[in-house]
Amino acid sequence: MSVKNAIGIDLGGTKVALGKVDEQGRMIELLRSETHTQGGPGAAIEQIVQGVRQLSRDKAVSISGIGIGVAGQVDPDTGAVRFAPNLDWHDVPLRSDVEKACGIPVVVTNDVRAALWGEWLFGAGRGAGDLLCVFVGTGIGGGIVCGGKVLEGCSNSAGEIGHIIVDLNGPPCHCGSTGCLESFAGGWAIARRAIASVKGMPEQGGTILELAGGKVEQISAKTVVQAFYAGDALAEQIMDEALNALSAGIATLVNVLNPCRLILGGGIVEGMPEMVSRVERGVRLRALPAATGRFEIHSAKLGNQAGIIGAAALAMRTFPGAG
Repeated sequence: MSVKNAIGIDLGGTKVALGKVDEQGRMIELLRSETHTQGGPGAAIEQIVQGVRQLSRDKAVSISGIGIGVAGQVDPDTGAVRFAPNLDWHDVPLRSDVEKACGIPVVVTNDVRAALWGEWLFGAGRGAGDLLCVFVGTGIGGGIVCGGKVLEGCSNSAGEIGHIIVDLNGPPCHCGSTGCLESFAGGWAIARRAIASVKGMPEQGGTILELAGGKVEQISAKTVVQAFYAGDALAEQIMDEALNALSAGIATLVNVLNPCRLILGGGIVEGMPEMVSRVERGVRLRALPAATGRFEIHSAKLGNQAGIIGAAALAMRTFPGAG
């Protein structure tokens, strides 16, 4: 009997990563490259097809399916990408194009939900039937497992955690609303707050500006975290505000969903690991005691492989008899 694997793909605006993953969630082979965006969707899809062919060249290993996590909105019925802003894609039939070219069944999901699948089945969420994942990077994304099922919602948009409104009079968000969690605690928002502070209070922003090479436009969330660890008072104030908002938003979700476990990950969290314990304290302070009695919070385990492993795991679940 042949060994059965699946191929997971993490497709973003700057990079595409493909991995061959076994039934235990172990990465067998990994390919990474910059996304070919100049030639439109066709160039990136051809890049995926060539990667799949390379990963499936061993005929002794059966490929049960291909899972693709894409940074965009996905039609759950057709697997088409409705809109992917970082790729500038509109209504691209990703699933059907890759299936036709590779002859292997394909499932397509949002990249953050793919990461949820990875952490739930093979990472820090393993064994939890009620789980909340929050990924804090440039933006804030997430996913929800309730009663042992991944929530998709009526139109496949469940898990837009970054757009919980935490302040009706808060700052504008990229989504068009104001006061969203992401507009306080996303990486772009932390950078925006720091840039405005350095411009308005140059005498207090010296450390942040120095770490940005003296160029205000180069200030990023990473710069602010570096200044935070250097003991800079302005950076501490900015990160305290971000963490308070993050804790409040997550406390709301804990009250509503009553998860057993929260997984906190993403680039900002990886750069500032103490966020996990600080958010836990904030959540326990704000959430209802009844919702936090059995509540646990953990750091994500799979790092930047979560989306690949999760997409492959989703493919195995979607096509259990294939291969």
